Amino acid sequence: MHYPYSLSENIMAHPQIHAKSSAKKFGGNWEEYIHLHEWMDETKAWVGHSNHRMFRHHSEGIFEMEKIFGKSFVNSDGKIVYVRYVGEQHVKEDCFNYIPTAKEWIDALTTEKKPMWMIRTAKIDIDD
Repeated sequence: MHYPYSLSENIMAHPQIHAKSSAKKFGGNWEEYIHLHEWMDETKAWVGHSNHRMFRHHSEGIFEMEKIFGKSFVNSDGKIVYVRYVGEQHVKEDCFNYIPTAKEWIDALTTEKKPMWMIRTAKIDIDD
């Protein structure tokens, strides 16, 4: 199934969609990844707008994720999965295939013309 997002509809992907994308990319099943994507997106409860991403959807947030959940785990396919890579995948899917820094987020919030990574998302292809 394709989840195309356009400039006119900045739809936020559900953590389960990101988890299914992780399973497709790294192996195993989506349930092994859901806690990582829920952590990344729990800031939606703080800000009900795509700007919730400013809190964790950046390089520093990815390293924080690794500190909390560990550097890696072995999935049900017996493959080593690096938590940082899962965080990078999530941010790239939500930020138009780009990983901004926290400073870039701060700067972008006050600019009149927003960067594409802030207003567009990447296409997520998953199999249901």
